[in-house]
Amino acid sequence: MARSVESVRRVVLGVLGAALVVVGAALLVLPGPGLLLVFAGVVLLARAVPALDRFVAPVRKQAMRAVEESVSSPWRIAGSVLAGLCLIGAGVVWGLVPQVPFAGWGTGASLIVSGLVLFALLLWSYRRVHGARNAPGR
Repeated sequence: MARSVESVRRVVLGVLGAALVVVGAALLVLPGPGLLLVFAGVVLLARAVPALDRFVAPVRKQAMRAVEESVSSPWRIAGSVLAGLCLIGAGVVWGLVPQVPFAGWGTGASLIVSGLVLFALLLWSYRRVHGARNAPGR
């Protein structure tokens, strides 16, 4: 029984990790910390497949560099906020306007959640980078 639970856990971690890697890769074209999702996906994949553990450190290094770059200037922050607002606005449009392709609240909700995730990652990035700079003793 424990063996089957472990197998199911590994499959779930693998599927979630792969999904996060794919979504993170797609978000790399948007302004914002898309590499954080790739990093989270690689961590989950490494837990499912221990052989992938060697990829965690290099991806983490790149993700943290991307975190710093994503909040390095007011223009980058503004671009990220604008992208998040566009995602949320598009979600509302897709939910309310039946004439758009794939209309409905399923598509709209996924766009809204994407915008909220972008805001959460942006806030986390800002606090991590700017909070560390403003901390006493640094």
